[in-house]
Amino acid sequence: MDNARLEELFESLGPISIRKLFGGKGIYCDGVIVAVVVRGELLLKADEESAPDFEAAGCKQWTYTGSRQGKLIAMPYWSIPDEAFDDPDEMTLWARRAYEAGRRAGK
Repeated sequence: MDNARLEELFESLGPISIRKLFGGKGIYCDGVIVAVVVRGELLLKADEESAPDFEAAGCKQWTYTGSRQGKLIAMPYWSIPDEAFDDPDEMTLWARRAYEAGRRAGK
C-alpha cells in the first residue's frame, strides 16, 4: 500500500507520519501509532476496549507463530472492515478507534 493511499485513508485524523516498522510500515498521528502495514495489509491498532468492535465487524487479529514451541502470538492490530476502504466516514470511525487505542497504550 503506497503512502499517498495511507495519507488519504487517515486524512480525517490530520497529518500522519509513516515509518519503517516490522519489515513494513508504522502509521503515526501526533506521535501515536494507529496502524501498521505488514505484508501489504493495513491493520489498525486495537486494545481490550476496542477489540470487541473489530471482532463484531468480522475483522481478523494479526497473529504469527512464534519461534518458541510454535506458539501463536496475537498482536494488538486488526484488519479493517472492507466497507471502510470505500467509505471515508466509515474509515474515520475505525481510524479514531485506532488512535484512541494507541493513546491508551501510551499511558
